[in-house]
Amino acid sequence: MPTLQTPVIVAAAVLIEGGRVLITQRKKGTHLAGAWEFPGGKVEPAEDPRDALVRELREEIGIEAVVGDPVEVTFHKYPEKSVLLLFFAVTRRDGSPEPQALDVAAVKWAAAEALDEALFPPADVPILAKVRALLGAS
Repeated sequence: MPTLQTPVIVAAAVLIEGGRVLITQRKKGTHLAGAWEFPGGKVEPAEDPRDALVRELREEIGIEAVVGDPVEVTFHKYPEKSVLLLFFAVTRRDGSPEPQALDVAAVKWAAAEALDEALFPPADVPILAKVRALLGAS
C-alpha cells in the first residue's frame, strides 16, 4: 500500500550579477555529492522560507541576502525522499562580501552556457531554462 511521504522543503537562491548566476557544489558525504546546485537549504519546521534562505546563504556561502519574489516552484521524488524546491530571486545586501565556500565544496559564477556543462540534481533541472532566460535578460 502506498504511503504519503512529507517532502523536504528547500529554499534556493537565483542570484544573478553581471550576467552570471551563482551556483554551489555539494560537499562529499552529502546526498548527490559533487553536483552543482543553486545555493540554499532546508526550511526548518515553522520557519518562513525567505528567512531560511537568508540563514542558509549566510551559513553556507557567507553572504547577506535580500530575498525577492519567487521565481519557480518544483517538486521531485527521489527514491529516498521527495523535495519541494522554492526558488527565489536574490540580491546581495550592500557591503556583503563575495560568496565563499564555507559549508559547500565550491562556489562559482556561471554564464548561461556553463549551466549546460554542470551536473545538476534532477530536482534543479526544471528551472534551468528559466535561469538561462533570466541570464539572457540581465
